[in-house]
Amino acid sequence: MPETKPLLMQGNEACAVGAIDAGVRFYAGYPITPSTEIAEIMAARLPEIGGVFIQMEDEIASMAAVIGASIGGMRTLTATSGPGFSLKQENLGYAIMAEIPTVVVDVQRMGPSTGVPTAPSQGDVMQSRWGTHGDHPIIVFSPASVYETYYLTIAAVNLSQKLRQPVIMLLDEVIGHMREKVMIPESGKLLVEKSSNEVPADWKPYDEKGLTPLVPFGFGHYYHVTGLYHDQYGFPTGDPLQVERALDRLHDKLDKYRDEIILTNYIGHKEPRVALVTYGCTVRSARAVVKKAYWQNRLPVGLLSLQTIWPFPAREIEALAKQVDVIIVPELNRGQLVGEVERYAAGQAKVVPFNRYDGEMILPDQISDLIGRWLS
Repeated sequence: MPETKPLLMQGNEACAVGAIDAGVRFYAGYPITPSTEIAEIMAARLPEIGGVFIQMEDEIASMAAVIGASIGGMRTLTATSGPGFSLKQENLGYAIMAEIPTVVVDVQRMGPSTGVPTAPSQGDVMQSRWGTHGDHPIIVFSPASVYETYYLTIAAVNLSQKLRQPVIMLLDEVIGHMREKVMIPESGKLLVEKSSNEVPADWKPYDEKGLTPLVPFGFGHYYHVTGLYHDQYGFPTGDPLQVERALDRLHDKLDKYRDEIILTNYIGHKEPRVALVTYGCTVRSARAVVKKAYWQNRLPVGLLSLQTIWPFPAREIEALAKQVDVIIVPELNRGQLVGEVERYAAGQAKVVPFNRYDGEMILPDQISDLIGRWLS
Protein backbone atom coordinates (compact mmCIF):
# COMPACT_ATOMS: atom_id res chain seq x y z
CA MET A 1 0.00 0.00 0.00
CA PRO A 2 1.61 3.31 -1.01
CA GLU A 3 1.98 6.07 1.59
CA THR A 4 -1.39 7.72 2.07
CA LYS A 5 -2.87 10.95 3.32
CA PRO A 6 -6.40 11.62 4.67
CA LEU A 7 -8.69 13.98 2.76
CA LEU A 8 -12.30 15.06 3.18
CA MET A 9 -13.65 14.37 -0.27
CA GLN A 10 -16.96 14.28 -2.14
CA GLY A 11 -17.88 11.19 -4.16
CA ASN A 12 -17.85 13.02 -7.49
CA GLU A 13 -14.52 14.58 -6.54
CA ALA A 14 -13.11 11.14 -5.70
CA CYS A 15 -14.17 9.94 -9.14
CA ALA A 16 -12.38 12.82 -10.87
CA VAL A 17 -9.24 12.53 -8.74
CA GLY A 18 -9.15 8.75 -9.19
CA ALA A 19 -9.40 9.15 -12.96
CA ILE A 20 -6.52 11.64 -13.01
CA ASP A 21 -4.40 9.42 -10.76
CA ALA A 22 -5.08 6.54 -13.16
CA GLY A 23 -3.70 8.55 -16.06
CA VAL A 24 -6.85 10.02 -17.61
CA ARG A 25 -5.87 13.11 -19.58
CA PHE A 26 -8.94 13.71 -21.75
CA TYR A 27 -12.49 14.51 -20.68
CA ALA A 28 -15.42 15.40 -22.91
CA GLY A 29 -18.84 15.93 -21.41
CA TYR A 30 -21.93 18.02 -20.91
CA PRO A 31 -23.03 19.29 -17.46
CA ILE A 32 -25.93 17.44 -15.88
CA THR A 33 -27.10 17.04 -12.27
CA PRO A 34 -25.97 15.17 -10.21
CA SER A 35 -22.65 14.53 -12.03
CA THR A 36 -21.61 18.12 -12.81
CA GLU A 37 -18.88 18.32 -10.16
CA ILE A 38 -16.87 15.69 -12.05
CA ALA A 39 -16.80 17.92 -15.13
CA GLU A 40 -16.01 21.01 -13.05
CA ILE A 41 -13.02 19.36 -11.38
CA MET A 42 -11.71 17.91 -14.64
CA ALA A 43 -12.06 21.32 -16.30
CA ALA A 44 -9.88 22.85 -13.60
CA ARG A 45 -7.32 20.06 -13.17
CA LEU A 46 -6.65 18.64 -16.63
CA PRO A 47 -5.15 21.80 -18.21
CA GLU A 48 -2.76 22.05 -15.24
CA ILE A 49 -1.25 18.63 -16.02
CA GLY A 50 -1.18 18.76 -19.80
CA GLY A 51 -4.62 17.21 -20.28
CA VAL A 52 -7.61 18.31 -22.33
CA PHE A 53 -11.14 19.20 -21.20
CA ILE A 54 -13.86 19.84 -23.79
CA GLN A 55 -17.48 20.72 -23.06
CA MET A 56 -19.35 19.26 -26.00
CA GLU A 57 -22.71 20.33 -27.35
CA ASP A 58 -24.45 17.21 -26.01
CA GLU A 59 -23.87 13.73 -24.61
CA ILE A 60 -23.83 12.07 -28.03
CA ALA A 61 -20.91 14.23 -29.11
CA SER A 62 -19.22 13.73 -25.73
CA MET A 63 -19.17 9.98 -26.19
CA ALA A 64 -17.85 10.33 -29.73
CA ALA A 65 -15.08 12.65 -28.52
CA VAL A 66 -13.76 10.28 -25.84
CA ILE A 67 -13.76 7.44 -28.38
CA GLY A 68 -11.71 9.53 -30.79
CA ALA A 69 -9.25 10.62 -28.12
CA SER A 70 -8.85 7.03 -26.96
CA ILE A 71 -8.02 5.84 -30.48
CA GLY A 72 -5.46 8.63 -30.49
CA GLY A 73 -3.73 7.14 -27.44
CA MET A 74 -5.20 9.05 -24.46
CA ARG A 75 -6.88 7.62 -21.40
CA THR A 76 -10.39 9.09 -21.41
CA LEU A 77 -13.46 9.58 -19.23
CA THR A 78 -16.90 11.12 -19.58
CA ALA A 79 -19.62 11.60 -16.96
CA THR A 80 -23.37 12.09 -17.08
CA SER A 81 -26.67 11.13 -15.45
CA GLY A 82 -29.67 9.12 -16.67
CA PRO A 83 -30.93 11.30 -19.55
CA GLY A 84 -27.41 11.79 -20.90
CA PHE A 85 -26.57 8.11 -20.37
CA SER A 86 -29.48 7.25 -22.68
CA LEU A 87 -27.97 9.45 -25.38
CA LYS A 88 -24.56 7.81 -25.06
CA GLN A 89 -25.79 4.30 -25.79
CA GLU A 90 -25.29 4.17 -29.56
CA ASN A 91 -21.68 5.32 -29.38
CA LEU A 92 -21.13 3.09 -26.35
CA GLY A 93 -22.08 0.13 -28.53
CA TYR A 94 -19.62 1.33 -31.17
CA ALA A 95 -16.81 1.43 -28.59
CA ILE A 96 -17.67 -2.09 -27.45
CA MET A 97 -17.62 -3.47 -30.98
CA ALA A 98 -14.45 -1.62 -32.00
CA GLU A 99 -12.82 -2.46 -28.62
CA ILE A 100 -11.98 1.13 -27.74
CA PRO A 101 -11.25 1.75 -24.04
CA THR A 102 -12.98 4.53 -22.13
CA VAL A 103 -14.77 5.02 -18.80
CA VAL A 104 -18.36 6.26 -18.66
CA VAL A 105 -19.67 7.56 -15.32
CA ASP A 106 -23.43 7.60 -14.71
CA VAL A 107 -24.43 9.32 -11.46
CA GLN A 108 -28.00 8.04 -11.25
CA ARG A 109 -31.04 10.17 -10.46
CA MET A 110 -34.74 9.46 -10.56
CA GLY A 111 -36.30 8.87 -13.96
CA PRO A 112 -37.51 8.22 -16.54
CA SER A 113 -37.02 11.45 -18.52
CA THR A 114 -36.10 14.46 -16.41
CA GLY A 115 -37.46 12.76 -13.28
CA VAL A 116 -36.23 14.29 -10.04
CA PRO A 117 -32.72 15.58 -10.81
CA THR A 118 -31.58 15.80 -7.16
CA ALA A 119 -33.10 12.57 -5.80
CA PRO A 120 -31.21 9.25 -5.47
CA SER A 121 -32.15 6.24 -7.55
CA GLN A 122 -30.78 2.93 -8.74
CA GLY A 123 -32.97 2.84 -11.81
CA ASP A 124 -30.20 2.54 -14.44
CA VAL A 125 -29.00 -0.93 -13.45
CA MET A 126 -30.53 -2.74 -16.41
CA GLN A 127 -29.78 0.14 -18.77
CA SER A 128 -26.11 -0.11 -17.84
CA ARG A 129 -26.19 -3.78 -18.87
CA TRP A 130 -28.49 -3.69 -21.90
CA GLY A 131 -28.76 -0.01 -22.84
CA THR A 132 -26.97 -0.45 -26.13
CA HIS A 133 -28.32 -3.09 -28.50
CA GLY A 134 -26.81 -6.44 -29.35
CA ASP A 135 -25.43 -9.35 -27.35
CA HIS A 136 -22.57 -7.31 -25.93
CA PRO A 137 -20.48 -7.67 -22.76
CA ILE A 138 -19.97 -4.82 -20.30
CA ILE A 139 -18.22 -4.11 -16.99
CA VAL A 140 -20.14 -2.03 -14.44
CA PHE A 141 -18.87 -0.96 -11.01
CA SER A 142 -21.19 0.40 -8.29
CA PRO A 143 -19.34 2.03 -5.36
CA ALA A 144 -20.92 2.31 -1.92
CA SER A 145 -18.62 4.98 -0.49
CA VAL A 146 -16.32 7.83 -1.44
CA TYR A 147 -13.38 5.51 -0.76
CA GLU A 148 -14.73 2.86 -3.13
CA THR A 149 -15.46 5.51 -5.75
CA TYR A 150 -11.81 6.56 -5.81
CA TYR A 151 -10.34 3.08 -6.06
CA LEU A 152 -12.99 1.64 -8.37
CA THR A 153 -12.45 4.53 -10.78
CA ILE A 154 -8.77 3.59 -10.92
CA ALA A 155 -9.74 -0.06 -11.47
CA ALA A 156 -12.17 0.99 -14.20
CA VAL A 157 -9.51 2.95 -16.08
CA ASN A 158 -6.94 0.16 -15.78
CA LEU A 159 -9.34 -2.60 -16.82
CA SER A 160 -10.63 -0.52 -19.68
CA GLN A 161 -7.11 -0.18 -21.03
CA LYS A 162 -6.07 -3.75 -20.34
CA LEU A 163 -9.15 -5.32 -21.91
CA ARG A 164 -9.80 -2.64 -24.57
CA GLN A 165 -13.28 -2.40 -23.20
CA PRO A 166 -15.58 0.45 -22.09
CA VAL A 167 -16.22 0.33 -18.35
CA ILE A 168 -19.16 1.99 -16.60
CA MET A 169 -19.02 3.58 -13.16
CA LEU A 170 -22.61 3.48 -11.86
CA LEU A 171 -22.77 5.93 -8.98
CA ASP A 172 -25.93 7.43 -7.49
CA GLU A 173 -26.79 10.88 -6.19
CA VAL A 174 -26.05 9.95 -2.58
CA ILE A 175 -22.56 8.58 -3.27
CA GLY A 176 -21.82 11.35 -5.76
CA HIS A 177 -22.63 14.18 -3.33
CA MET A 178 -21.73 12.83 0.11
CA ARG A 179 -18.41 13.68 1.78
CA GLU A 180 -16.20 11.28 3.74
CA LYS A 181 -12.63 10.99 4.91
CA VAL A 182 -10.63 9.11 2.30
CA MET A 183 -7.07 7.80 2.47
CA ILE A 184 -5.46 8.23 -0.93
CA PRO A 185 -1.84 7.80 -2.04
CA GLU A 186 0.54 10.73 -1.93
CA SER A 187 0.99 12.34 -5.35
CA GLY A 188 3.21 10.27 -7.61
CA LYS A 189 3.20 7.18 -5.39
CA LEU A 190 0.22 5.37 -6.82
CA LEU A 191 1.05 2.29 -8.86
CA VAL A 192 -1.15 2.49 -11.94
CA GLU A 193 -1.15 -0.36 -14.41
CA LYS A 194 0.57 0.82 -17.56
CA SER A 195 -0.53 -0.07 -21.06
CA SER A 196 1.90 -2.27 -22.95
CA ASN A 197 3.97 -0.51 -25.58
CA GLU A 198 5.27 -3.76 -26.99
CA VAL A 199 3.64 -4.67 -30.30
CA PRO A 200 4.39 -8.11 -31.79
CA ALA A 201 5.71 -8.28 -35.34
CA ASP A 202 2.60 -10.16 -36.49
CA TRP A 203 0.26 -7.75 -34.66
CA LYS A 204 -3.41 -7.98 -35.52
CA PRO A 205 -5.71 -5.41 -33.87
CA TYR A 206 -8.44 -8.02 -33.25
CA ASP A 207 -6.46 -11.23 -32.96
CA GLU A 208 -8.75 -14.16 -32.27
CA LYS A 209 -6.03 -15.77 -30.13
CA GLY A 210 -6.39 -13.24 -27.36
CA LEU A 211 -5.82 -9.70 -26.17
CA THR A 212 -3.71 -7.40 -28.29
CA PRO A 213 -2.60 -3.89 -27.36
CA LEU A 214 -4.36 -0.91 -28.86
CA VAL A 215 -1.87 0.95 -31.04
CA PRO A 216 -2.81 4.64 -31.32
CA PHE A 217 -3.43 5.94 -34.80
CA GLY A 218 -0.30 7.46 -36.32
CA PHE A 219 2.12 5.18 -34.47
CA GLY A 220 3.25 2.94 -37.31
CA HIS A 221 0.43 0.41 -37.65
CA TYR A 222 -2.46 0.69 -40.08
CA TYR A 223 -5.79 -0.88 -39.22
CA HIS A 224 -9.48 -0.35 -39.85
CA VAL A 225 -11.97 0.71 -37.15
CA THR A 226 -15.64 -0.02 -37.73
CA GLY A 227 -18.86 -0.78 -35.88
CA LEU A 228 -19.50 -3.63 -38.30
CA TYR A 229 -18.44 -7.17 -37.54
CA HIS A 230 -14.86 -7.40 -38.72
CA ASP A 231 -11.92 -9.72 -39.27
CA GLN A 232 -8.66 -9.70 -37.31
CA TYR A 233 -7.52 -6.56 -39.11
CA GLY A 234 -10.76 -4.65 -38.54
CA PHE A 235 -12.17 -4.94 -42.04
CA PRO A 236 -15.93 -5.59 -42.31
CA THR A 237 -17.07 -9.15 -42.85
CA GLY A 238 -20.33 -11.04 -43.07
CA ASP A 239 -18.70 -14.46 -42.93
CA PRO A 240 -20.62 -16.44 -40.27
CA LEU A 241 -17.49 -18.05 -38.83
CA GLN A 242 -15.69 -14.73 -38.41
CA VAL A 243 -18.80 -13.04 -37.03
CA GLU A 244 -19.10 -15.75 -34.37
CA ARG A 245 -15.42 -15.51 -33.52
CA ALA A 246 -15.62 -11.73 -33.20
CA LEU A 247 -18.49 -11.87 -30.69
CA ASP A 248 -16.82 -14.69 -28.77
CA ARG A 249 -13.70 -12.54 -28.53
CA LEU A 250 -15.66 -9.74 -26.86
CA HIS A 251 -17.07 -12.07 -24.22
CA ASP A 252 -14.07 -14.36 -23.73
CA LYS A 253 -11.75 -11.62 -22.52
CA LEU A 254 -14.15 -10.78 -19.68
CA ASP A 255 -14.50 -14.47 -18.81
CA LYS A 256 -10.71 -14.88 -18.73
CA TYR A 257 -10.24 -12.02 -16.28
CA ARG A 258 -13.39 -12.69 -14.26
CA ASP A 259 -11.64 -12.88 -10.89
CA GLU A 260 -10.02 -9.51 -11.52
CA ILE A 261 -13.32 -7.92 -12.59
CA ILE A 262 -15.80 -9.35 -10.05
CA LEU A 263 -15.44 -7.52 -6.74
CA THR A 264 -17.66 -8.27 -3.73
CA ASN A 265 -17.42 -8.02 0.05
CA TYR A 266 -19.10 -10.12 2.74
CA ILE A 267 -19.55 -9.13 6.40
CA GLY A 268 -21.55 -10.78 9.16
CA HIS A 269 -22.27 -14.26 10.53
CA LYS A 270 -20.23 -17.20 9.26
CA GLU A 271 -23.38 -19.30 9.04
CA PRO A 272 -26.16 -16.81 8.24
CA ARG A 273 -29.81 -17.70 7.95
CA VAL A 274 -30.71 -14.36 6.35
CA ALA A 275 -28.45 -12.47 3.96
CA LEU A 276 -28.71 -9.05 2.36
CA VAL A 277 -27.45 -8.54 -1.21
CA THR A 278 -27.20 -4.98 -2.38
CA TYR A 279 -25.02 -2.31 -4.02
CA GLY A 280 -24.37 1.43 -4.19
CA CYS A 281 -25.77 3.74 -1.53
CA THR A 282 -28.17 1.06 -0.26
CA VAL A 283 -25.15 -0.85 1.08
CA ARG A 284 -24.79 1.84 3.72
CA SER A 285 -28.18 1.17 5.30
CA ALA A 286 -27.68 -2.59 4.97
CA ARG A 287 -24.24 -2.41 6.61
CA ALA A 288 -25.63 -0.48 9.59
CA VAL A 289 -28.27 -3.20 10.07
CA VAL A 290 -25.82 -6.09 9.88
CA LYS A 291 -23.33 -4.46 12.25
CA LYS A 292 -26.03 -4.06 14.86
CA ALA A 293 -27.68 -7.43 14.24
CA TYR A 294 -24.49 -9.46 14.24
CA TRP A 295 -21.90 -7.62 16.30
CA GLN A 296 -24.31 -6.50 19.04
CA ASN A 297 -26.94 -9.23 19.05
CA ARG A 298 -25.09 -12.13 17.37
CA LEU A 299 -27.98 -12.79 15.02
CA PRO A 300 -27.32 -15.07 12.00
CA VAL A 301 -27.34 -12.24 9.46
CA GLY A 302 -24.86 -11.33 6.70
CA LEU A 303 -24.36 -8.82 3.92
CA LEU A 304 -22.90 -9.42 0.48
CA SER A 305 -22.19 -6.03 -1.09
CA LEU A 306 -21.55 -5.92 -4.81
CA GLN A 307 -18.93 -3.52 -6.09
CA THR A 308 -19.26 -5.21 -9.50
CA ILE A 309 -22.81 -5.67 -10.72
CA TRP A 310 -21.99 -6.58 -14.34
CA PRO A 311 -20.78 -9.15 -15.19
CA PHE A 312 -23.12 -10.42 -12.51
CA PRO A 313 -21.40 -12.18 -9.56
CA ALA A 314 -23.18 -15.46 -10.25
CA ARG A 315 -20.77 -17.74 -8.37
CA GLU A 316 -20.94 -15.63 -5.24
CA ILE A 317 -24.75 -15.67 -5.25
CA GLU A 318 -24.82 -19.42 -5.89
CA ALA A 319 -22.52 -20.01 -2.91
CA LEU A 320 -24.53 -17.70 -0.65
CA ALA A 321 -27.83 -19.33 -1.59
CA LYS A 322 -26.49 -22.70 -0.39
CA GLN A 323 -25.83 -21.21 3.04
CA VAL A 324 -28.96 -19.21 3.85
CA ASP A 325 -32.72 -19.59 4.03
CA VAL A 326 -33.54 -16.11 2.74
CA ILE A 327 -31.80 -13.51 0.58
CA ILE A 328 -33.20 -9.96 0.84
CA VAL A 329 -32.36 -7.58 -2.03
CA PRO A 330 -32.89 -3.88 -1.15
CA GLU A 331 -32.88 -1.55 -4.19
CA LEU A 332 -33.91 2.03 -4.98
CA ASN A 333 -36.07 0.93 -7.90
CA ARG A 334 -39.04 -1.33 -8.58
CA GLY A 335 -36.80 -4.37 -8.77
CA GLN A 336 -33.91 -4.76 -11.22
CA LEU A 337 -30.97 -6.75 -9.88
CA VAL A 338 -33.24 -8.95 -7.76
CA GLY A 339 -34.16 -10.97 -10.87
CA GLU A 340 -30.51 -11.93 -11.38
CA VAL A 341 -30.18 -12.88 -7.71
CA GLU A 342 -33.25 -15.06 -8.01
CA ARG A 343 -31.94 -16.68 -11.19
CA TYR A 344 -28.64 -17.74 -9.64
CA ALA A 345 -30.07 -18.63 -6.26
CA ALA A 346 -31.97 -21.21 -8.33
CA GLY A 347 -34.51 -22.06 -5.63
CA GLN A 348 -31.92 -22.94 -2.99
CA ALA A 349 -32.92 -19.88 -0.94
CA LYS A 350 -36.00 -17.71 -0.96
CA VAL A 351 -35.29 -14.35 -2.62
CA VAL A 352 -37.22 -11.34 -1.28
CA PRO A 353 -37.15 -7.93 -3.00
CA PHE A 354 -37.32 -4.77 -0.93
CA ASN A 355 -37.89 -1.70 -3.07
CA ARG A 356 -38.19 2.02 -2.55
CA TYR A 357 -38.63 4.48 -5.42
CA ASP A 358 -39.94 7.73 -3.97
CA GLY A 359 -36.65 9.62 -4.06
CA GLU A 360 -35.64 8.72 -0.49
CA MET A 361 -33.14 6.24 0.93
CA ILE A 362 -34.09 2.83 2.28
CA LEU A 363 -33.70 3.23 6.05
CA PRO A 364 -31.91 0.75 8.34
CA ASP A 365 -35.04 0.35 10.47
CA GLN A 366 -37.01 -0.72 7.41
CA ILE A 367 -34.48 -3.44 6.64
CA SER A 368 -34.34 -4.50 10.30
CA ASP A 369 -38.10 -4.94 10.41
CA LEU A 370 -38.00 -7.17 7.34
CA ILE A 371 -35.15 -9.29 8.72
CA GLY A 372 -37.05 -9.68 11.98
CA ARG A 373 -39.98 -11.27 10.18
CA TRP A 374 -37.75 -14.01 8.76
CA LEU A 375 -35.88 -14.68 12.01
CA SER A 376 -38.96 -14.74 14.25
